[in-house]
Amino acid sequence: MKLELKFFASLREGLGLSSESITTPAEVKTIADLRSHLARRGNPWGEVLGGSKVIRCALNHEMVSDSTLLVEGAEVAFFPPVTGG
Repeated sequence: MKLELKFFASLREGLGLSSESITTPAEVKTIADLRSHLARRGNPWGEVLGGSKVIRCALNHEMVSDSTLLVEGAEVAFFPPVTGG
């Protein structure tokens, strides 16, 4: 499946890139699967996206949960949690 990935704020800084076009393997079906797939690339991917870190995600500009199914050609954006003050 082809996806457009976008990374914001500290995630962008940690990965050293703001966007990427990828083609995922067939077993990547959900946001959680995608995150695991990316984390398995090794560091810095594992450090930034892996484990139990809280990361928000949007699919085609709508905030979604980790169990959301991916769709061909989607834009997937990753955000660190936002706090107010």
